[in-house]
Amino acid sequence: MRKTIIYIAMSIDGYIADKNNGVSWLGGDNSEPESMGSFFSFFETIDTVILGWKTYSQIINELSPEEWPYKGKKTYVLTHRSVEDTQDISFISIENLTDFIEELKKESGSNIWICGGANIIHQVLESKSFDRLHISVMPVVLGDGVPLFSRISDSILLKLIHTEVSNGITELVYEIR
Repeated sequence: MRKTIIYIAMSIDGYIADKNNGVSWLGGDNSEPESMGSFFSFFETIDTVILGWKTYSQIINELSPEEWPYKGKKTYVLTHRSVEDTQDISFISIENLTDFIEELKKESGSNIWICGGANIIHQVLESKSFDRLHISVMPVVLGDGVPLFSRISDSILLKLIHTEVSNGITELVYEIR
């Protein structure tokens, strides 16, 4: 069965975007400028991407305005807006994210990436409908912004399965115990 993976970067103090919703701070400390960490090897293990409207907007307006970076991967943008689908992107409104993920996991294919943003990740954490949590901790303290974690109703016990450090970025990979 396919795995659902939250793969996200955050500041040392737990933010996924700064106070202006920007992510220009993403990146390492330039100690290994050629290192791209695990992203490209991770990207090869997925064929589906789930993200919210704000994350989608940030990608097309700030991170990659010239070209959709997840071309060839089926992308679901969760939104209540009426937007026309493209070859790779379906704009959908769903009632229950957990049920949607469970249906996707039953389909054949590679892993499913929960890309963001904070609200979607919160729902996936709250429902424990993920298999792996991969956090890349960036070498920056933001002091304010969009927090990765918000209050959840029940603890989530995790098992550390891998760590890696490159270019000042610490990658932590956990699975649910």
